[in-house]
Amino acid sequence: MTESDPAAEGSDPAGKVDDMARLEDLEARVTALEEQTRQSRQDAAAARILAGAADRDVSDFKQTLNGHTQVLNALRETQIEQGQRLDQLEAKVDSGFTQVNINVERIGKLIQQVIDKD
Repeated sequence: MTESDPAAEGSDPAGKVDDMARLEDLEARVTALEEQTRQSRQDAAAARILAGAADRDVSDFKQTLNGHTQVLNALRETQIEQGQRLDQLEAKVDSGFTQVNINVERIGKLIQQVIDKD
């Protein structure tokens, strides 16, 4: 026959105390793990909420940036059109001053002819 383990048979009181201590230790560890799991779930839920808020913020910023880009593009087009219009007006003014200068020269020549006749 083989030797029997007194702790396994429950006949050793020290073995029962040892088993009880291990059981209490196991219960404490399980309780701690349950608490950690609960806290982890709360943290994960909070992280999902924050991620959702961050996603909405990014979406809002993107929409705002697109709006600003459209406004800047429209402003650019307006400035190009106004620049072209200013170029046309400048050409008209230059042409007008050229005509004025020609006419002033004619007037000067006519005055000189009148002076020379006298």
